[in-house]
Amino acid sequence: METLKRVLKNKDILKKIGFTLLAFLVFKLLTYVTMPLIDPTALADLFDNSGFLGIVNSISGDALRNYSIIALGISPYITASIVIQLLQMDIIPVLKEWSEEGEVGRQKTARLTRYIAIGLAFVQALAMTFAFHSQQASLFQFGVADWATANGRNLWFFVYVYIAVVLTAGTAFMIWLADQITLHGIGNGSSMLIVGGIVISFPGTIASLIQYYVSDPNGVMGTNVYAGQGAWNGYLLFAVSILMFVIVLVGVTYMQGAVRKIPIQYANRPAGSKFSGKHDSNLPIKLNTANVIPVIFASILLSLPTTVFNYIGWGTSDAAVSAQNWINQIFSYNQPIGFVIYMILVLVFTFFYSFILVKPEDIAENLQKQNAYIPGVRPGLETESYITKTLFRVTIIGALYLVLIAALPIVTSMILGHSYAQIGGTSLLIIVGVALETAKQIETDTQEKTYAGFMRE
Repeated sequence: METLKRVLKNKDILKKIGFTLLAFLVFKLLTYVTMPLIDPTALADLFDNSGFLGIVNSISGDALRNYSIIALGISPYITASIVIQLLQMDIIPVLKEWSEEGEVGRQKTARLTRYIAIGLAFVQALAMTFAFHSQQASLFQFGVADWATANGRNLWFFVYVYIAVVLTAGTAFMIWLADQITLHGIGNGSSMLIVGGIVISFPGTIASLIQYYVSDPNGVMGTNVYAGQGAWNGYLLFAVSILMFVIVLVGVTYMQGAVRKIPIQYANRPAGSKFSGKHDSNLPIKLNTANVIPVIFASILLSLPTTVFNYIGWGTSDAAVSAQNWINQIFSYNQPIGFVIYMILVLVFTFFYSFILVKPEDIAENLQKQNAYIPGVRPGLETESYITKTLFRVTIIGALYLVLIAALPIVTSMILGHSYAQIGGTSLLIIVGVALETAKQIETDTQEKTYAGFMRE
């Protein structure tokens, strides 16, 4: 409450919040600007609330479903950032050097990330348009097919390139908008746009639950509604769905902020002609160090095979039908085998990414350079071993937590019989993580700083 009062009294913070909301409004309006020559209704059946396309569509704020000019959203930039981060692990020495050059290195890395993001956006847009057209012959309208195939010519490549250029320009604009939010708004621009895209779809989710359980006067759901719609049990299940979402939200918020603190002590260090004595501190290791990345990686990796095969086409032979059934069993997390593989992938990626972000060797080396130590542990290899063991134990709990969050939407969809209530999952982790970081930034910016005099008589 005190923080809210300080926010309302701080004109600079209010201006930043206003700018961020204005950026969200521009983002939302652009999701309705459909690509020229495209019939977005032809793609309606390709999207759901899960899988590769569902994740990308959720992050883009339904821009992909509408095939908007910003259909790719900020996702190519996020992918490029992850690629650069992985390549900085001594894979490319130049990138490793940039990561150690301070502000100059960060500027070089940011510039390279943008270039890679634009390249990825063009390739992704080209491949996506080709794949969608292969899946839906009626994707284009206004006589595009007649123009591209008239007089025996094949000019589809030029149509695809035109669409890809426009979509790439949309991604470039989203990157620029994210930078403006970072500079003039609240929080990290890329993260805020992702959260904005997810939150934008929330009213639609609530509306779908109401139509499924309570009332659907316009017949949007057709016959796909709850048998007890409008009765007391329909209202009860609607309330239970909302309550479950709130409970999971509170639990995720608590777990995202949980840390394991390793006590750190700094040995006597000279301060002028005196010694300042020992300074106690701690090394915090988050319970969920990897954040949402393992769930995203696992979802995309599991969904890609079926997505690619669906675009290529299966054929009609008995062998093709049998192969399709096997692929769907293995790579669909709505099936038992696919579900188990999905959970294993989340576990593996959690450990992999946690040890990428938290490097025990570097931490032990930095502590030794700062004349710091963990009580009861010798500096050097023993400190590295201690941090590694602690990180491993913490990551076990964090990995099981991510598995639970990743499994919740799938299990609840099976129990409830629909996928309208996405309880848990990638979206919730992203929202909570960004919300906590943004709240910390606002609290820091609004804290009253009292400066004591540095000269005494």
